[in-house]
Order: sequence, then C-alpha cells, then structure tokens
Amino acid sequence: MKIEENKVVLIHYTVSAQGTELDSSKDKEPLSYIAGQGFLVPGLEEALMGRKVGEKFDVEVPAEKAYGQRDDHLTQSVPLSMFEGMDVEAGMQFRASTDTGEQTVMILEVNDDEAVVDGNHPLAGMDLFFNVSIEEIRDATAEELDHGHVHAHGDHHHHD
Repeated sequence: MKIEENKVVLIHYTVSAQGTELDSSKDKEPLSYIAGQGFLVPGLEEALMGRKVGEKFDVEVPAEKAYGQRDDHLTQSVPLSMFEGMDVEAGMQFRASTDTGEQTVMILEVNDDEAVVDGNHPLAGMDLFFNVSIEEIRDATAEELDHGHVHAHGDHHHHD
C-alpha cells in the first residue's frame, strides 16, 4: 500500500534546522496523521506521498514549504498595559486575537512601557531537514475521516 490521500500513516522522524535537532519521535510512539489533511508541513507531506512501508529517506523542506518566510509586519511594539499587570519577559508566548483570528505571539524584548511581540512561527524562514521512516499505512476509518484525525487502537475519545 502506498501513501495517498485519506490513508492513515505512521512515521518516525527527526527534524532539524541549521544543524540543530528540533524534534524527534525516536524512543516514542510514531507520529500518526491522515494523508492530505494538512497536518504536516506541505513539503514533508509532498515528500511522503506515493511512498511505502519500510522506506527510510531524508528530505530538505525549504522554508516556503515549511512554516513560510518571516514576515516583518508580524513583529510590532505593543504597550505593556495590554498585558494587564502581568510580569512580561522575553521568550514568553501568548495567544492574541488578530484581524485574521487567534495567533500565538512571542515576546522578543521588553522595555519600560512596551513589549516587542513576534507573530511569526518560531521556525519561519528556516529550511527544515527531516529523516523519516515509514512504519505503517492503512485505510482511514469513516469516523477518522469525519473527525479529521487518527484514533489510536479504537480510542475515539477527544481530549480538548
């Protein structure tokens, strides 16, 4: 069986950027997803399509097909009063309401009365390098397709 739209796929992966390992499923359960549902970055999903169980490969995903290029318009200074008396420090992350919906922003720096926030994904602008091993491919159940995610071994509980 090959990876194609609406198949459940289990992979082991290691992802790195700029020579630094960022995440890995080694020594954990494989990552499971439904092909074609937009769960993975587009470049990795494209590289997986058509492959079979047991294949192992490396793929470089350019920033454009990962988390996109950095957008300087997503970095701005906001008054500390917007944080309602919280002790704000560089590196903190918050959910913010924007014109385009909810978005995660990171505090880059804090000065006397303002904080510089960045709405870019932390990996925006970076090419990602994946080492992938395809562990399992199966048909998705009607319930999985309806819910848009994989149910592990008959588990259909939703943890919100």
